[in-house]
Amino acid sequence: MTKLDVIDIIYEKLNLPRKEILKVVDSVFDIIREALQKKDELIVSGFGDLIIRNKKARRGRNPQTGSDIMISPRRILAFKPSMVFKGEDTGTFVQSVLCGH
Repeated sequence: MTKLDVIDIIYEKLNLPRKEILKVVDSVFDIIREALQKKDELIVSGFGDLIIRNKKARRGRNPQTGSDIMISPRRILAFKPSMVFKGEDTGTFVQSVLCGH
């Protein structure tokens, strides 16, 4: 799903001008970006947590040459779904997201 898809869905549900929806969606993404830059997590009740995780440097392998390489440390964004989305297994989680339950 792209940002334009999100805008289209909001337009269909609320019938607001697309330019206004674009401003709101851009503002929400800006707020999320700023929050994650200030702090390493963003908790959205009933949805889940966005968490910045620090990955350590590690040894890896170049898939083209097979030679050993060092992979530099980096920060990654992870999503941890709330208990509302969690089911007994991953299939239940995926089904709940796709069906809107």
